[in-house]
Amino acid sequence: MSNQTEASYDEHPAMFRNHPLGYLLLLALIVLPVVALFLFHEPIAEMGDFPPAVLLGSTGLGIVIFLYWYLMTRATRLRIDEDQVHLERGLLSKDHIDLQIEQIRAVRVYQGLLDRILRVGRIEVFTTGDAAEFVVRGMPDPHWVRDHVRNRREVAG
Repeated sequence: MSNQTEASYDEHPAMFRNHPLGYLLLLALIVLPVVALFLFHEPIAEMGDFPPAVLLGSTGLGIVIFLYWYLMTRATRLRIDEDQVHLERGLLSKDHIDLQIEQIRAVRVYQGLLDRILRVGRIEVFTTGDAAEFVVRGMPDPHWVRDHVRNRREVAG
């Protein structure tokens, strides 16, 4: 049995909350051509084979883009437990970054207006130097991450 503590934060980047307009446009690209084919089947059929193929092709393209986007969000995972921050990236080949909370000098959170409303943001984690150790975009509750790391550093120090 493993002696790991339960993760305090375990999230992937959000899809809808990170890009709500892109998400809605993608859903429209998938759904609207199919709806148009059902509602206007006869007029579209009279135009020949090309218009239905274009409509179904756009639905297929939308599905491929949606699946790619979904896989890319699942390929990034940020986990924070009692004393470590873990970032995992990649589907087939994995990139892992593990940092002790005591090593972290600063956590920056960037949010635009829509990000603040939807409670997502970009998290930058700094250890030494001026360059961020890692940057993760579209993470839910980024201020919780910053506050948790700050509190854990104060308890440890």
